[in-house]
Amino acid sequence: MKRLIDTTFVRWKDQPNRKPLVIRGARQVGKTYSVEQFGRQHFESFLKIDFELERSIHKSFEGDLNPQTLLLRFEATYGVRIIPGKSLLFFDEIQECPRALMALRYFYEQMPQLHVIAAVSLLEFTFDEISFPVGRVHFQWLRPMGFREFLWAMGLESLAEHLPSLNQEIPLDEVIHEKFLQQLSYYFIVGGMPEAISVFVNTGSLSEVKDVHQSLYQSYVQDFVKYRKQADVQLLDHIFQEIPAKIGTRIKYTSLYPEKRVEKIKESLNLLEHALLIQRVRSTSAQGIPLGASASDKIFKTIFVDIGLMQHICGIPPSLVLEQANLLDVYRGALAEQFVGQELLLHGGSENDKLYYWTRMKKSSSAEVDFVIAREGEIYPVEVKSGRPGRFKSLKLFLEEHPHSPRGIVLNAGNIHLENDYRLKFMPLYTTL
Repeated sequence: MKRLIDTTFVRWKDQPNRKPLVIRGARQVGKTYSVEQFGRQHFESFLKIDFELERSIHKSFEGDLNPQTLLLRFEATYGVRIIPGKSLLFFDEIQECPRALMALRYFYEQMPQLHVIAAVSLLEFTFDEISFPVGRVHFQWLRPMGFREFLWAMGLESLAEHLPSLNQEIPLDEVIHEKFLQQLSYYFIVGGMPEAISVFVNTGSLSEVKDVHQSLYQSYVQDFVKYRKQADVQLLDHIFQEIPAKIGTRIKYTSLYPEKRVEKIKESLNLLEHALLIQRVRSTSAQGIPLGASASDKIFKTIFVDIGLMQHICGIPPSLVLEQANLLDVYRGALAEQFVGQELLLHGGSENDKLYYWTRMKKSSSAEVDFVIAREGEIYPVEVKSGRPGRFKSLKLFLEEHPHSPRGIVLNAGNIHLENDYRLKFMPLYTTL
């Protein structure tokens, strides 16, 4: 399946001062598939070493980590000729072999002309065992497939070309707009995990998609068990199940697991965030750029790894999504907020791959705006909500306190239109921000 990361791979391949590329992401988001497709399409030869599957190859890294020596061992083992500049060497699940991760430093320093990609999952769970080659690798994050990629997989490339951006002011053709909303309802159920999308494309069966989601959930739980020495497996599993139902609401540590100590809950949340299974949406005053300068680590909401898995864990019936006239009304609007947060992360987040929201905690006039984004030096508040312009009291307060913000953005089920009297711009929920 076509992915947005494909163009990133090509740019990396052609860079003169290239570092080994480390692809980070949760399990089952398509890291292996994407690298394999890239390797076979753009190189004369391609070698994949799976450190989770091929435990015997770990011995090759027990001694000398000189790249020339390692290549000789690989060629003898796999019978594949590795030629710098013409071959791609792919280390899959490299966190399973810490010395292979160390070896990336020497590939960078002693054989920079060789293209090397490594894929990692749950890296933070194994940090105690790893000496990381800081400054010698380039990181790239791969997340579940976004709505544009879903449309590509559905064979709707021409429709995807009409996806609006933040700067667009001309309304879409209503037929196209309705087509987007129809496909978006499917995406809310199927989500962005490649296996779920593949099953839906090939069978059109939402019941089979549900089976995929259950299997994916179980595989994540089993991953937690593998690292029980480094983490509280029971707590990780519990939080992983609790977070989906709390999307859109401020997280209080004690509400996640009252019987556990706050320090342990914080530790587990940090692990899940670094493993890209959740993402915190931190509160910011948004008084200037960078947004993170005034962000709070104590006041935050969360976004889950994938909207399809979220609706599955929450037990939301697919029929509820398909029959709902307004997708923003499903599950208190939490699915829509999850969708927007997930899409934002695919395009750099609110800022620097992080997510932020605005909250004003005053007894007389508390307020909250779902997201705050920085684009081209400007700060925009973003609400995911339906309603008339006069209803958006929090946006009004934000714009009063931030006069330099160009306008507020309202993502809803309607088409594009401006409300200049209120400094608001109404955009479709599926807009690329």
